[in-house]
Amino acid sequence: MEKIVIKNQDETNSEIIIEKGLVKNLENYLNEDKKYFLITNTTLFKLYPEIIAKFDKDRVIVVKDGEKYKNQKTFNYITDKLLKAKIERKDAIVALSGGVVGDLAGYVASSILRGVELIQIPTTLLAMCDSSIGGKTGYNTKYGKNLVGSFYFAKKVLIDTDFLKTLKESQYKCGLGEIVKYAFIEKSCKHPVSYGLLDILYEKSTYDIKLEIDKIVSICVNLKAKVVELDKKEGGLRKVLNFGHTFAHAFETLSNYKGMCHGEAVAYGMKCAFKLAKEKEFIDEEYYKKALCVIDKFKLTTKELKFKKEQIINLMKQDKKVLDNKINLILPVESALVEIFDNIEEPFVEACLP
Repeated sequence: MEKIVIKNQDETNSEIIIEKGLVKNLENYLNEDKKYFLITNTTLFKLYPEIIAKFDKDRVIVVKDGEKYKNQKTFNYITDKLLKAKIERKDAIVALSGGVVGDLAGYVASSILRGVELIQIPTTLLAMCDSSIGGKTGYNTKYGKNLVGSFYFAKKVLIDTDFLKTLKESQYKCGLGEIVKYAFIEKSCKHPVSYGLLDILYEKSTYDIKLEIDKIVSICVNLKAKVVELDKKEGGLRKVLNFGHTFAHAFETLSNYKGMCHGEAVAYGMKCAFKLAKEKEFIDEEYYKKALCVIDKFKLTTKELKFKKEQIINLMKQDKKVLDNKINLILPVESALVEIFDNIEEPFVEACLP
């Protein structure tokens, strides 16, 4: 078992536990005198009846599976169910899910009764490495992704990599997109340990990566936890975690969250960022080619994007990180190191788009 603690100033620390087979003894982690309300999706409800059975059936809320359901309608549905079941402030919400339900459940937990305890049990590679950690919650609107939400830390994040045994290959690839992102930003994460994630991904085959996925999940969790602890609400350093995301969120919105998972969108976004960085001479040709080699070896950008550049730019300007109408971009400056830029001329941004 590995335990990582994100320390918060108000002493409501967020505890992350990584252990294979953890959910078989889930009751050991839910043993306080309170009611636990489970929020999950239709796919997981069918896949894991033995986990669902650990909760009172009147306190299980099931929502539809998919990014397109990460919206206000689903948010309202969950809150109505909880209020009808008479949730109290001392109770807790448990999110058994990937990133969609995890983000929604987190926002519900932050707002219902002005805040109840949250426990995240991520079931996808992407959620384990990224979305379940750090307290970002919310839902999507027609104006863009995650534009409504809050920062709200889970009291516990329980990571059991055994869930990956039932993960579809498409969802596995989605998680690899975020893992590759961590490889490109590792030096920027201020972690005292040097993991060399970029070289691991560059040198090993896809098969080898799957064999070492427990180790890689641990690396990503440690990197994100350190960044989040240093910058809880994205005042500065934490922005490096958005590498590729300003582009990606525009792609996802234009695709109406169909046919492209988040990790793939991030991969396309990172390619745009690398192309832009090369044009601005922030990086050399050697690193540019190495970066694209890593992205391509996992087949993360196999689709042809046919979005209008004007639409992409307009959505990027609506991103929540825009300040004074300037697009904030995270760009590579050397191997595994990125920096934040808000002064990139629009023609350069447009030229790097697919």
